Parts: sequence; C-alpha cells; structure tokens
Amino acid sequence: MLRLRRSIFTRLLSSPSASPISHLHRLLSAVSPSPGLNVEEYLVDRCGLTRAQAIKASAKISHLKSPTNPDAVLSFLAGLGLSTGDVSAVVAKDPKLLCSAVDKTPGARRHRLSIAAPSMLTNNLDRVRATVACAERLGVPRASPMLRHALHALAFDTEDTLAAKLDYLKKTFNWSDAEVAIAVSRAPLVLTRSKATLQGRSDFLMSEVGLEPAYIAHRPAILSYSLEGRLRPRYYVLKFLKENGLLQRERSYFSAVIVTEKVFVDRYICPH
Repeated sequence: MLRLRRSIFTRLLSSPSASPISHLHRLLSAVSPSPGLNVEEYLVDRCGLTRAQAIKASAKISHLKSPTNPDAVLSFLAGLGLSTGDVSAVVAKDPKLLCSAVDKTPGARRHRLSIAAPSMLTNNLDRVRATVACAERLGVPRASPMLRHALHALAFDTEDTLAAKLDYLKKTFNWSDAEVAIAVSRAPLVLTRSKATLQGRSDFLMSEVGLEPAYIAHRPAILSYSLEGRLRPRYYVLKFLKENGLLQRERSYFSAVIVTEKVFVDRYICPH
C-alpha cells in the first residue's frame, strides 16, 4: 500500500498540466475495485455465453448490481438437472431469467426453457417442484437427460389430464401399466402427441407391420417419426428387400427406422 501511495503522488507531481484532484480521482479509480456487477463478464464466466451473446444480453439486465440473485437462479436450474449448455441456452434466450426471485418465481418464467426441450411454462416454484416430482413418479429422475422432455410434456397437465393420457396410451397400444411406464420414461414427449397421431401409429405399427405392444413400449422413439415421411416408406422398402431375398442378413424394422436418411439410402437402396 505504501508503494502504491508513493506511485500515485509521483505521477501527480509529474503531471502539472492536469488538475491534481481530477488526476487523483482517475488514478484511484484505476486501482480500486469497481463496485457492483460486471454483467457482461458474469454472463461469459458464470453462464457460459459467448462474448457476442453476452454483449447483447447484458443490455437487458444492466441494472443488476450483485451476483446474489443470478447465482441463486443458476443454482436452481442446476438443481433441476440442466446441463451447463442448457443453462447457457436459456440465459441467452431470456437473460431476464437471472432477475427472477427463485423463492417465488423460478428461473423458468413464462417462456420455453428455451432449450430444445423443456417447456417449463409455469408461474411459481411450487408448480415447478410438482412437475419435477411428477416426472420422477413416471420414471424420469432429475439426472436423466429425458427430464427436459418430461417437463415440457407435463408443463400444463393436471392430474386428471395426465391420467387420461396414460389411459389412452394403454388402450391404444394394448400396454400394461408397466409398459406405459417404460414408454413414457424413455420418450416423455409421447404424452404430447394427439390422439389421432397415436391412433395412426398404432394402426400401422401393430396391424400392418405386426409389431408387438411390448416391442413398441421398449422403443417408444418410433412413435416420434412421421408416418408418411419415414415409418411407412421405410417399411415398404424393407418388405420388398426381404421378399426378394436382397437382404444379406436379417435387419429389424426399428434399426431401419432410426438411422438417418443418408445411412438408410446407403444401406438399403444403393446396393440394389
């Protein structure tokens, strides 16, 4: 400190043209810590935003003076099992999220948790906790990558609505309670499909393709694909190849459905 003081006065005496008071103020500002929060740096260092994203976002929350509330919001989101990348996406989409009062309104205010997934469209923390608890009862733990999808699927469902959806899945696919639980835990977004969509998938997969209920329950991702854009045309290609002895080895329908368009063409069409 003594050395710093001597340095300041030496520079003051060596600059007679400047006002001693103003010069002293500038020097002290340079060596003293700035009060408050550097929002842009916080967004980069703590939230993982790029510099460009931070510059754009900081303008919306420039009034923040302390990291206390933003830290609480980040802790809340991390507690839900969201990854660093998820949180970065959320904050970049809506930086005002960091201003939310976690004890009243969770970081997930009324907007899509902006990340590919989750749509935690909710008004209060109790609702978020209830939704997370519901996801866990359906077999989706907090640490699961499926949690974001479960939160999106359950965002506005009441207990009665959810029960009706589960019951419809059981009837449509002839699933047992255990099979419904397996399907929902592996692909929560199946709860967002319309009745017409689910019925169409059921009619095709079970009646035409001949898949068993248990087979579909353990591979619920198959229900997310377009019926006319993927499920039906790939089935006909596979059927033609099998009937004409063009498959070198047995391949399951599911393995043909889940691959990308390029891989499917290279594997099933180009060789013939």
